[in-house]
Amino acid sequence: MGEHSANHRFASEVTSEPDHITRARAHALEIGAAPISATVGAQCAVLAATSRALNIVEIGTGAGVSGLWLLHGAPRATLTTIDKEPEHLGVARQSFAEAKIPAARARFITGRASEVLPRMNEASYDIVLVDADPEGVIDYVEHGLRLVRAGGTVLIPRVLANGGVSDPVRRDAVTTAFRTLIQETQASPAVIGALSIVGEGLLQLTTVPTE
Repeated sequence: MGEHSANHRFASEVTSEPDHITRARAHALEIGAAPISATVGAQCAVLAATSRALNIVEIGTGAGVSGLWLLHGAPRATLTTIDKEPEHLGVARQSFAEAKIPAARARFITGRASEVLPRMNEASYDIVLVDADPEGVIDYVEHGLRLVRAGGTVLIPRVLANGGVSDPVRRDAVTTAFRTLIQETQASPAVIGALSIVGEGLLQLTTVPTE
């Protein structure tokens, strides 16, 4: 086993997932949803906690897993979650209810992100998590950067495209989109970016306040 594989396995083994999120993960897998890993979820929770987030948007529910991780880190936050799949939202509602998340702290919107996001108020959110159709990731991130306040953060899991991003031979549309996103944001003066390679990968983009 290579060093990186050993590190990934160790990180996965030592990450402790709360019971209510583990139950939500089981519900998600039952319907064929692909929730974020516990290692990525824990990173999202830390970022939500350190930013003292009060308003969070997620694009793609992960059937409730990602939202519960974010609220685990920011227990006073209100979460707006958007998904085009009513079944995923229904399972998320169930998992939130089982976790005893107050109804006032979660808003579920059924619809395509490309249609919902333009109607949302800009500079109004602390965190935007982008975990929807990978083909549209660049557009969704642009919307996310518009929606977060100055100093707010956009989180994008799965950016390593199952190892495709680091493979120069891979040129498919999704891999190219993720690779372009990482390269352009790392070079942008408008954001402070960091790429975590734990789990399925997590790109973190925090907007730089203008003078």
